[in-house]
Amino acid sequence: MKGAAPLPLVTFSDPSSIGLCKPMSDADIGGYSEIDLDFVPASDASPPHARFHGNISIQLPQNMPHIQRTGFSGWRTYDRPPTILGKSLFDLDPYKYLALRVKSDGRKYFVNVQTESVVPTDLHQHRLYARKPGDWETVLIKMSEFVRTNHGIPVEPQREMMRQRVRSVGISLTDRVPGPYELCIAKIWATNGLSESEAEEDARIDEISKEPALASGEAEKQRTV
Repeated sequence: MKGAAPLPLVTFSDPSSIGLCKPMSDADIGGYSEIDLDFVPASDASPPHARFHGNISIQLPQNMPHIQRTGFSGWRTYDRPPTILGKSLFDLDPYKYLALRVKSDGRKYFVNVQTESVVPTDLHQHRLYARKPGDWETVLIKMSEFVRTNHGIPVEPQREMMRQRVRSVGISLTDRVPGPYELCIAKIWATNGLSESEAEEDARIDEISKEPALASGEAEKQRTV
């Protein structure tokens, strides 16, 4: 890996890290989707992580005819506290990738990046493609491949993301498929590639996560916490 040292954006290493994030769902506008963001301590099979889970409902709220679409859930990091110099923003310009250490259930999640934009509701989004649902993996997304959207719809012109002025990162589930969901996230960071130590850790956790369950079922319990 060459260039700037990796930049942590959010690391779920202890229970207090959950407080850095704002959960959101259609329940905020009267819908019935459910969301929880819980901290899960480290185990033999998993690093410490956040468990983003709940249930998606597409039921519309009663007596609210202006609400015509529900079925979404997500979270984002809160804006960082300002400094004496003004707003505290992430500068991701030196980096090629956004990296995530996750364990997915295979549903259609999106990674969201919010910048200090002229249009406050604009997001830059990219599908979170999980190669190994049910196992821990590291996903690298090229910064240049994020798509500018507004309320989930691509907008024109497609300006490149203002990497020097990033406010927050987050993940959303907007496939509108009713039922339970679960995504585990250990950390999100900006990088120019995996370092040797990160690659070794990636391989080590992958190997552990593939070990057969114990006869008592305890290993399977740990993997599904």
